[in-house]
Amino acid sequence: MKLRVGIIGAGGIAQGRHIPAFQQLGDQAEITAISDVNVEVAKSVAEKFHVPNYFTTFQEMWPHVDAVVICTPNKFHREITVAALDAGKHVLCEKPMAMTVEECAEMVEAEKRSGKVLSIAYHYRYMKESQAAKRVIEAGEVGNPFVVRVQALRRRKVPGWGVFTNKELQGGGSLIDYGCHLLDLTLWLLDNPAISEVSGQTYNTVSREAEQVNQWGTFDADTFEVDDHVTAYIRLANGGTILFETSWAANIPDDAEMVRISGDRGGLDVFPFSVNKAENGMMTTTKADWILGEDDPGLPQAKNFVDSCLGKAEPLVKAEEAMNTSRVIEAIYASSLMGKSVPVENGKGVEKA
Repeated sequence: MKLRVGIIGAGGIAQGRHIPAFQQLGDQAEITAISDVNVEVAKSVAEKFHVPNYFTTFQEMWPHVDAVVICTPNKFHREITVAALDAGKHVLCEKPMAMTVEECAEMVEAEKRSGKVLSIAYHYRYMKESQAAKRVIEAGEVGNPFVVRVQALRRRKVPGWGVFTNKELQGGGSLIDYGCHLLDLTLWLLDNPAISEVSGQTYNTVSREAEQVNQWGTFDADTFEVDDHVTAYIRLANGGTILFETSWAANIPDDAEMVRISGDRGGLDVFPFSVNKAENGMMTTTKADWILGEDDPGLPQAKNFVDSCLGKAEPLVKAEEAMNTSRVIEAIYASSLMGKSVPVENGKGVEKA
């Protein structure tokens, strides 16, 4: 039996990643419905991808689907996820999981009472370099990882389309949209450690300048209210630390994506992949000539979700892990707002004043 999949929100991420990926799994799954609040968009996307049903409300698709992929603005992730799980549907929700940790917790509770699968689309975990890094770490080549440097930096690439700069709909900017990917990947590679304390600072100085130079479309600098650059220092309960930086609009020579893990036996870089060691009187950097895996992480992400729904696999991105990523995001924003470091009690959440 094929898994019947519905797409909720027919924008760029649905058309560019999720629909093409699921349609490559024709022997296991089929996209049977699309919903979008804009009926013309729903209709045109359904016609473009030969999907038989389209709707303007997600509830209308319940009789036609077994699972849904949620591609809406962040504000609606919790509402739709809970409704879908309560209707007995499996859910793959786009990142970030939700606007707040409290909303994430509601989604996890809905997953538990439904008995269905809830996974979050942190597709960086499915990249072949990420998978290689996980294997190397699990093989013990890094030893105890204690210092991690993370960068998710773009030079003047604020998304000038959709609702990316709308704080009410998205909850934030570069951190919650882009940096969350590298942050989630890092926490997964470190085996989802408990967080003890976070110190963070957010900025939106560059994107509020009158004369904008931006490669990814146009936006209104006068009303720009989300973060376009964020830094953080994250203390782990096991004594490790993460130095984190993300930006949509950094004044740097080139874009940069880096996850660099230093351990007591060795280290590694994820992008591009290499393993760094010092032994036998030598310092060596080993680079991969070839790495097992797909060039497009959307395909293994879709396959893992389908296999999980059919009881053939476990979700690579579990909801409670994604909630831990949201805890750190929330703590960074809280630290910046308060101007001081924020304790995160036993990795469970930000302590309330």
